Amino acid sequence: MDSTLPGAASTIRRRRRLNTRIKDALRDLSVQMALLNHRVGTHLGLRDADLECLDLVSRFGPIGPTALSRHAGLHPATLTGVLDRLERGGWVVRTPNPSDRRAVLVQVIKERETETAEMFAGLNKSMDVICADYDDAELVLIADFLSRAARAGREATDELADR
Repeated sequence: MDSTLPGAASTIRRRRRLNTRIKDALRDLSVQMALLNHRVGTHLGLRDADLECLDLVSRFGPIGPTALSRHAGLHPATLTGVLDRLERGGWVVRTPNPSDRRAVLVQVIKERETETAEMFAGLNKSMDVICADYDDAELVLIADFLSRAARAGREATDELADR
């Protein structure tokens, strides 16, 4: 009988438990972030999709509506409604695209970004405290893991969109 089997089986079980723990933590994080975003949106008078698009415009803008639609995973007609609400609320402005006169770019109104940032100040402060517990090498590893996990999420989303 091979004496390495019990150790190998133990290693496989331990690895499976760790993977499950990570997946469970990511699911919990996803739920908590969705709840926080919903609460922030409620305070700001924004729907969930509006807040998500506002964040995307803030991160990638100025951005064209087609590119924003792809990032948000929204149908262009749905995005038009979101942008109309954000523009009426004074959150974004649509300006002519200097490289294509027929197109527009969407950008966040900077003065309103402060309101959104204030709503996330508690989370940002807590994240700074958490990050302080890790050295630079660990933070690089964590950042890489989270980036790869986000990419996996985008790929899974894209796969579902193609069905």
